[in-house]
Amino acid sequence: MPGVCVIGLQWGDEAKGKVVDLLTQQHQVVVRYQGGANAGHTVVADGQTYKLSLIPSGILHPGVTCVIATGVVIDPAVLLAEIEQLQQRGVEVAGRLLVSDRAHVIFPWHIEEDRIFGQRALDEGEAIGTTLRGIGPCYRDKVGRYFAIRVGDLLRSDAEERIRRVAEEKNRALRARAGDQFQELDGRRIAQQYRQYAEQLAPYVADTTEFLLSALEQQQHVLFEGAQGALLDVDHGTFPYVTSSNSSGLGVSSGSGVPGRYIQRVIGVVKAYTTRVGGGPFPTEQDNAIGEHLRRRGNEYGTVTRRPRRCGWFDAVAARYTARISGVDHLAVTLLDVLSGLPELKVCTAYRIGQRQVSSFPSHAQDLEQAEPVYETLPGWQEDISQVRQIEDLPQAARDYLDCLSRLVGRPVKLVSVGPDRCQTMFVPAASGDQLLVGGDV
Repeated sequence: MPGVCVIGLQWGDEAKGKVVDLLTQQHQVVVRYQGGANAGHTVVADGQTYKLSLIPSGILHPGVTCVIATGVVIDPAVLLAEIEQLQQRGVEVAGRLLVSDRAHVIFPWHIEEDRIFGQRALDEGEAIGTTLRGIGPCYRDKVGRYFAIRVGDLLRSDAEERIRRVAEEKNRALRARAGDQFQELDGRRIAQQYRQYAEQLAPYVADTTEFLLSALEQQQHVLFEGAQGALLDVDHGTFPYVTSSNSSGLGVSSGSGVPGRYIQRVIGVVKAYTTRVGGGPFPTEQDNAIGEHLRRRGNEYGTVTRRPRRCGWFDAVAARYTARISGVDHLAVTLLDVLSGLPELKVCTAYRIGQRQVSSFPSHAQDLEQAEPVYETLPGWQEDISQVRQIEDLPQAARDYLDCLSRLVGRPVKLVSVGPDRCQTMFVPAASGDQLLVGGDV
């Protein structure tokens, strides 16, 4: 049962795209199974930088089939632009990309809902964070069913009539909500535009659930690529400051249609520190020179939004929690090089909430907002490690830091990244007396 899953264990932006890109060489199929164009993966290969939002990172490897599965919400304009961008740079997409006919479609009214509801929440001081790309409203319609339209629906003869009908209903609702701030949507024009999108996407549309089940039954190696991070999971993250899908390992089966029994191994990706974009509690945040060092050295600005990320020390309480709920076997630690030059490093080992010290992750954001981190302090290192290619060549302080993360999260480290390029990644050897090393191949 050769299925492997890569999950981000923090608030997203853990460099999952790079890890997926590296592991793709061992797989025949790469799957994106949740989220939408609010996710951004950056991959640097052979000196070139690729920024992907919907298409799996595996597309950069010739011969690999890439799947956008059922749990993803798709803006056709964004997807088609991404396809065109890759083709212009010489990346073959035709015949290698499959888009689920069950995936739900983002329409202009979803983006308007995002804008109008998001602005109202901001005015009331209750903003929970959104990229204004219609992701949440599309998921809301998916659950509500009545106004939901799937990719396969766009290819049916009644698609234009259905789109116009939904547009009329959305116009009434948005006008009532926003008044003069709302400019009515032209349902006829939208229907015609989406008919053109459907014609362009038709060669890619397939029953991806059938495809994936058949591939796994034929013992093909399938890599599942998570989007965002497990702390943003709508059910198990820092609600309500979360995304609108199950971004932890618990979303793999529902988003792809593949039962958990096919997932052989789960790799949890963490930065060597912690970042977060937008609002929400962040116990280890460093709104000071340390945070600025991390932001500057790590280029901590959103791939999609370019918003500056909030930065802080590594939170082992949170990472241990997400590693457990995601069923993680191994850790991939990225951006270790960003910590170079700091005299000392801190890792959060517990929280102090009121009079209590707790080592478990709170289920309510209000409790996390009150949490004061309890730190373990370790010595830093001054060396530039971006050119290191073997684990044993890292400074002892860096190796000790990795050992600390492994011990506190409760999972062995298998991969370490010291820069954005493919070559700046070390797989930990399988046999050695070092505490850092683990047996078995990724």
